[in-house]
Amino acid sequence: MGVWFDGPGPANTERVLECALERARTLGLKEVVVASSKGDTARKAAEIFNGFRVIAVTYHCGFKAPFETVMDKAVRRDLEKRGVDVVQATHALSGLERSLAKKHSGVYPVLIIADTLRLFGQGTKVAVEVSIMAADAGALTGADIVSIGGTGRGADTAVVLKPANQSDLFKMRIREIVCKPRDF
Repeated sequence: MGVWFDGPGPANTERVLECALERARTLGLKEVVVASSKGDTARKAAEIFNGFRVIAVTYHCGFKAPFETVMDKAVRRDLEKRGVDVVQATHALSGLERSLAKKHSGVYPVLIIADTLRLFGQGTKVAVEVSIMAADAGALTGADIVSIGGTGRGADTAVVLKPANQSDLFKMRIREIVCKPRDF
């Protein structure tokens, strides 16, 4: 049974985390991946997912400005003290292809995959993407996880999935959509 929100955005964050926790407990899952650019969503997830392994995935260095990180170092240290594993990585579903598209235009397969996932909403694309980034960073065991993403700030989508590394993307299985915006 999925939960559908009227629209995307951070107003859904608390409810997304609660729905994800309920589903994770029901399924006996142990790991949760959450997109968190500045650390707010990760902090809330750490509180709610007490007893779970929480992995927060944030933007790569240089995403907003060359050689700068988006998540403040003090915030990252605080999350790590709370037991959250913080992964800072290149976007799995754009990365280098975004650079090529800016310079050369054209059609690029990874960007097409990202746009296809956006048919389910930006949060779904993000939830899939951060699970790949966490897998590539060695932060996951390979067991099913709950992965949480959003549209802009906060969280508005949670999915249950079998994670995969970038090199094995098509072995990933999106098992359930726990919650997402209906209109986006």
